[in-house]
Amino acid sequence: MMIRLALSLLMVFIAMTGIARADITVFAAASLKGALDEAAAKWSAETGVHVRLSFAGSSALARQIIQGAPADVFISASPDWMDVVEGEGMLMANTRQDLVSNQIVLVAHGEASAVELSSNTDLAQMLGDGRLAMALVDAVPAGIYGKAALTSLGLWPSVAGKVAQTDNVRATLALVAWGETPLGIVYATDAAAEDDVSNIATFPSASHPPIVYPAAQIAGARDGAAAFLEFLASDTGVAIFKARGFMVAK
Repeated sequence: MMIRLALSLLMVFIAMTGIARADITVFAAASLKGALDEAAAKWSAETGVHVRLSFAGSSALARQIIQGAPADVFISASPDWMDVVEGEGMLMANTRQDLVSNQIVLVAHGEASAVELSSNTDLAQMLGDGRLAMALVDAVPAGIYGKAALTSLGLWPSVAGKVAQTDNVRATLALVAWGETPLGIVYATDAAAEDDVSNIATFPSASHPPIVYPAAQIAGARDGAAAFLEFLASDTGVAIFKARGFMVAK
């Protein structure tokens, strides 16, 4: 009786610890949601390893990792926030890689005609009494890239007081999709994923730093983290990203 009970408890322990080793947690920029949802589902179906995905602004995720949040993989929308995590000694050595790249675009609510973005664009007039939705311009990568682009084009001073800031780029997209703001700045991949907005202009690539998504394992990452990153960089993973509008990082 006691032996049978002990064996039963041992089997439960092995099962529980096996699940713990198998599961991995990925902290990823909000703009990656659609692609990573699909990639994680496909990889899990093939390997039996469950992937927990946590999406937010890269700045918030980086701070959570530094404070000890149990992440195995971090995928940032900005090299700068990956640098911060790396500077704290939180990355597993030699696992950092540039995964994909993106563009930032100006979107409008509903159906709208394309415009040309230049120093002559009267963005403030286009907004009227409305606001320009952007992710946090001093913290979240999409907002930082957007502010840099507007500054480069000489448009920032005219709209700085009209910006409605959000915690992440998907929240920015939602404001425009719901008609809460007439215009917003998001990634091209976000615009393509939302039927209730129109991509009316792409910001010149020279107007902002390159938009690159670095990925890395966190120090002490559980089994499966390395294999998942390898899958994302494989032909199958790249195809998933490309189908969502991402580009391979140079």
